[in-house]
Amino acid sequence: MLTFETKCYENDWEFVLHSNRMRQILDRCGHTFQEKTVFINNVSSPSKVKRQADKLIRAGLLDRWIHVEDHAASILDFFQLEKPDFNGGYYYSIAELAGIYFCNTPFLLHFSSDSIPDSSDHNWIPAAMQLMDTRKDILVANATWDYRYEHAAEESFTSLDGFYLGYGFSDQCYLIRTADFRQAIYGEQHALSARYPIYGGELFEKRVDSYMRNHQLFRITSMQSSYIHRNYPVQANLRRKIKWRLLFNRPIE
Repeated sequence: MLTFETKCYENDWEFVLHSNRMRQILDRCGHTFQEKTVFINNVSSPSKVKRQADKLIRAGLLDRWIHVEDHAASILDFFQLEKPDFNGGYYYSIAELAGIYFCNTPFLLHFSSDSIPDSSDHNWIPAAMQLMDTRKDILVANATWDYRYEHAAEESFTSLDGFYLGYGFSDQCYLIRTADFRQAIYGEQHALSARYPIYGGELFEKRVDSYMRNHQLFRITSMQSSYIHRNYPVQANLRRKIKWRLLFNRPIE
């Protein structure tokens, strides 16, 4: 039983909630999901984003959307956290915590808004779930990032049934047992976790990495499957809006 989730925010929701992209990402996962959810986070016009998400629900590409800020207080309380705890990393963390809070299945697959599987030729998901069922010291699984298999090997200390085994956690892509992450595990620190971006403060992925290292819990990374992480161009929405307004002779808002 597996849930798929992704998220969107002000600068990327028009890309994320485009039906072609959502169909592509789900097809490339090559797996049947019991639930497909998008988390709407930090947008200026929630009603507009919700209407677009509703279109994907009607198309069968999503089962639900959740506006994160509507539930933020309950989520923080559940995980025994407060907004200042993130030291500037709140908006980089709250959607991920919302995904765990609302997940109804034993496993959860997360892709960040700017990440997508490369293909479904080597479906790593069932094999990873099987390993995680037998090895409780494996906390997370993911595909390799941007075809950097040599880097993934360097980050590991051994291999296991088609996966590299080591430490590390990324919010770009993760497959987790939901129950593990519904615990109060987000208050720990580790010196090696300081490698995460300073601008993110005490963000979600840094907290998880610290917890893993402190308790000798591991990550498995596929030796055959990759995902692609590409930042959306910041000005893309503006350029498209200008083109649209000029085409229909309307003022640019």
